[in-house]
Amino acid sequence: MPEPASPRARLRLRYQLGLFAAVRTVIFTGHRLVYPFLPVIARGLGVDLQTAALAVSARSMLGLFGPAIGSAGDRLGRRRAMVTALLILSLGFALVRPFPIYWIFALALALNSIAKILFDSSMQAYLGDVVQYTRRGLAIAVTELGWSLASLIGLPLVGLVIAASGWSAAFPWIAALAFAAAVVLYLVLPPDGRAMASRIRLSDGLRIVARHRIALAALAVGLLITTANEVVNIVFGAWLEQAFALQVVALGAASIVIGAAELLGEGLVAGITDRLGKVRSVTVGILLNSVAALLLPLLGRTLSGAGVGLFLFYVTFEFTLVSAIPLMTELVPQARATVMASNISAHALGRALGALLGPALFALGFAANGLAAAGLNLLALLLLVLYVRD
Repeated sequence: MPEPASPRARLRLRYQLGLFAAVRTVIFTGHRLVYPFLPVIARGLGVDLQTAALAVSARSMLGLFGPAIGSAGDRLGRRRAMVTALLILSLGFALVRPFPIYWIFALALALNSIAKILFDSSMQAYLGDVVQYTRRGLAIAVTELGWSLASLIGLPLVGLVIAASGWSAAFPWIAALAFAAAVVLYLVLPPDGRAMASRIRLSDGLRIVARHRIALAALAVGLLITTANEVVNIVFGAWLEQAFALQVVALGAASIVIGAAELLGEGLVAGITDRLGKVRSVTVGILLNSVAALLLPLLGRTLSGAGVGLFLFYVTFEFTLVSAIPLMTELVPQARATVMASNISAHALGRALGALLGPALFALGFAANGLAAAGLNLLALLLLVLYVRD
């Protein structure tokens, strides 16, 4: 369906985009809080760090079931799926404060993952329904601000709450915000119309995607670029520690650098991707990210150089990844939510593969990680050029 033409409808859509960005800031804050605060959470639970990390790993594995979870947006309807996702998140996080035990924490993370997959795939499918393809890059980029804002705003606020009231104190706040967001979205978004009455079954959606050669190639591109990113992402902390013996300071600076890079990457998508074209933007992004991966070990001879290198690596990756999302929304319009959920699964698998490859490569020296990231990117570029068109 084309983007609404009336000024009032366009204003309503802009309001919805801002609302989506705010809601995703809440979701992503809940998703990302385990990374900087996991040691504090582990101590609060009375378990060691490795045991706490197992809950995070289990959460990540749920991403492999993305099509089964996210395709609900094709069956239930977009609004109903998004509201359901937020209620699931709210329920899971509401349990942690009154029941501060390990398995409740693990359950909350699992429900967070389910909610994130369901909300993201349904929201992106909704934007595919209502925003013209020629302007969809801007729309997606606005909603992706939630990822960087979670790092720049959400996590610092979580840190203040934890410092004041203990490791579990932030969970009920996020639960309350998620519940409020569910109510607001239910009131603001249009009801799922009768056009959604012909909702496809999961098996039908997967069959359509599996037979679509371009969609499969695009999913492979997403898997490869995410693997390339994770090959570096999983070891850059160890690299900084080994190179500069300033782990806490360096990683604190790196989180600020990465958050700023993500924000800039999303801004570039908003300003460039629709004009340049989605496939061309992804192509440029992959090439630049490959160059950044190769330069990272060279720039990392000094701490300031490492900061510059990380900034370049993450800004080019964010630009590439976010530019690819509007492209994915148009590949199989009759099964949009299934495609977007499959895309989430491809990214999850890429992160898992990168996490396995990264440490083994790092044993050979950080330059091996940069070379591997560039090589994986170039393989993705080959698939993109051969099979994918706007």
